[in-house]
This record gives sequence, C-alpha cells and structure tokens, in this order.
Amino acid sequence: LSEFRPWLSGGAVGVTGGEGNAGGGGGAEKGGRMRCSRRVWVVLASLALVFFTSLFFSVSLRGGVSFNYLEPPGWEESRRVKLVPSYVGAHRLSSQDTLQQKTCACPRCVGDPGVSGWFDENYDPDISPVWTRDNMKLPSDVYYWWVMLQPQFKPHSIQQVLLKLFQVIPGRSPYGSWDPGRCLRCAVVGNSGNLRGAGYGATIDEHNYIMRINLAPTVGYEEDAGSHTTHHFMYPESAKNLAANVSFVLVPFKTLDLVWITSALSTGQIRFTYAPVKQFLRVDKDKVQIFNPAFFKYIHDRWTRHHGRYPSTGMLVLFFALHVCDEVNVFGFGADSRGNWHHYWEQNRYSGEFRKTGVHDADYEAHIIQLLAKAGKITVFPGK
Repeated sequence: LSEFRPWLSGGAVGVTGGEGNAGGGGGAEKGGRMRCSRRVWVVLASLALVFFTSLFFSVSLRGGVSFNYLEPPGWEESRRVKLVPSYVGAHRLSSQDTLQQKTCACPRCVGDPGVSGWFDENYDPDISPVWTRDNMKLPSDVYYWWVMLQPQFKPHSIQQVLLKLFQVIPGRSPYGSWDPGRCLRCAVVGNSGNLRGAGYGATIDEHNYIMRINLAPTVGYEEDAGSHTTHHFMYPESAKNLAANVSFVLVPFKTLDLVWITSALSTGQIRFTYAPVKQFLRVDKDKVQIFNPAFFKYIHDRWTRHHGRYPSTGMLVLFFALHVCDEVNVFGFGADSRGNWHHYWEQNRYSGEFRKTGVHDADYEAHIIQLLAKAGKITVFPGK
C-alpha cells in the first residue's frame, strides 16, 4: 500500500490546486493507474466472496468441516442410522426416534436399539437363526467354513440333501418380526452343576419358551431345573426322543447330520456317524427346525470373535434366543460357586473335561455373557 501513497497524494493536488494543471499528462496517467487498481481489488474481492460462500454452503450440507481423504475406511457406514430390529420392513429412523423405539411390551426388550452401542454394532436382526427353504443356499464362505468344522466327513450335495429334508419337515421359520404389543419371555437353561440346589424350577417354568441343550434331563431335577421344555437343541450324537409339543432344533456340524435327520424321521438307514446315533427319532416332525450355519458363523465372527474353533452349543442357543425372544433369562451357565465345571445331573462334581477341550473358549464366552448382562440384554440367574 506504501507504493501507492505518492501518486495518490499527487493526484489530490491536481484536483484541488492550480499546480496540478501544469502536469496534466502525468495526472491522467496516475488516474488511469488508480482505476486499474480498483478493478483489481474488485475482482479479488469478488473471488474471495465466491470462495467463502461455497465453503459455507459445503460445511452447512455436511454439518461440519470434513476432509474425505483423512477419514478412515467405513466412516460413512458408521454415520448411518442403525436399522430397527425387524425381520420384515426394516426402515431408517432419526436418532431421536431410535432412542424412543420400543420393540416389545416387556420392561426391557432385546430388540430395543440405542441401549448399548456395543450390542447394536454387532447385532444383525435380519439374519435368520433357522435354516429354511428361503435361505437354503449358503454363501460360499459360510459353506466352506461349516464343512471344515468336521473335515473328516465327505460333504454331500447340500442342495439335494436339503430338498429331501424339506419334504419331511416344514422347512420354514415359525418366528416373526418384533411386535410392540408382545412380551415373549425366554429361559435359556444350561447344564451347569450350579443349578443343583438353586431352586429355580418354578421360575424357569413360568417362561413362554424354555430352551434346553443336549442331554439335559428334567425328571428328578424339577425343583432346580424345571419340568417344562419348548425347544431342545441337540446334534445327532446327543439326540433323544421328545414330547410332541417340543421343538427339536438340530445343530448340524456336517452334511451327514442332515442326511441322518432325514433318515431318522423316515427310513432309518443311518445308525452311525463318528458314534452310534438313534436309528429312528420320535419327535414332532412339524416342530423340527435346523440351526442355520450362516447364523453359526455369524456368532463365531461377531460375538465370540474366533475364540475357540467354534462357539459352544450353549452360546448358539443363547444367541438363538436373543434373535427370537423379547426377554432372555439365563440359568445354569458357567462354573459352580467352587469353580467346578460339571453337569447338574452328574454325581462327580469334579468332572469337567469339557472346559479345556481346546474346541471352545469357556472364559471368553463367560466374558461375552457378562457384557450382555451389563448391556441389559439378558439377565443371568446365579447358581449355587
């Protein structure tokens, strides 16, 4: 600006005093320079105005200053509103609606979003825990992971096996979407020795669904473990006959398990897998369900985080309940008060080889159960 001061003062003299007329040519030249300088300033000011206007408009659209090349992968995904837990017609909600969303009539509902960020981040409400005609085809990564759980068995043509199986059983899921007017209470009953003497029988029997695992006897243990059962989860080598009103849920580890259940409900051709299995199974065919391998892998990937070769049956049943029930209460999980791992029907309370088989990670699974309880998604009833 100091460069302009001499000719600005000289110009002023030419306008107000007679001396300016003596140098008329120089004054004209200086006036031209002034007009040119003003044009430059006007152009610069216009460019600056356009720049700041566009910057303000961009910031207002994004809700803040953002630089895409500095954002970590998945940033946009993390900004999206979570889907409302629903098997059908899921839709987006605003953050305010999400916090107020109720998915059932229970005091606390599994499906309510916005209660636990950790739970919402891992929970996928749209994956079905039941293998049906509609989700018969497995993604390739799921299929190869599943058949390698027991690689010593040659896989059969899975499509043909399932088509035969679904001629014997319904092949559909009996579970619907969340109902704000419903309170479906479920008891997941594990086989821990901490049930012995706990006296939870009557409390367990009050639930709408009562889910049991593998051998799990009730006769003689009614006071502690209850007497009612609505769902029994078993694999072929642990299968037993069930009452007509109980759903048999097969947990398959290989395609041979699917061949077996088809045979056990019809021809009785298969008697042995890696151990003797029941030739015929007396259960209600209309209530037979098959645990979905895609759901199996989902638990392994999202929840147990690859701790152990695959999740325990107890974890499979717990997350099955978390996807079909409104309220989930857990009994008979973990060690007893003395730290012993055994089954409630075993006479030897110090037996517990299953804890350190190397297949499951009992400690990490116990940690997940603690996190679910802390998040308010389950209630764990302590044993003895």
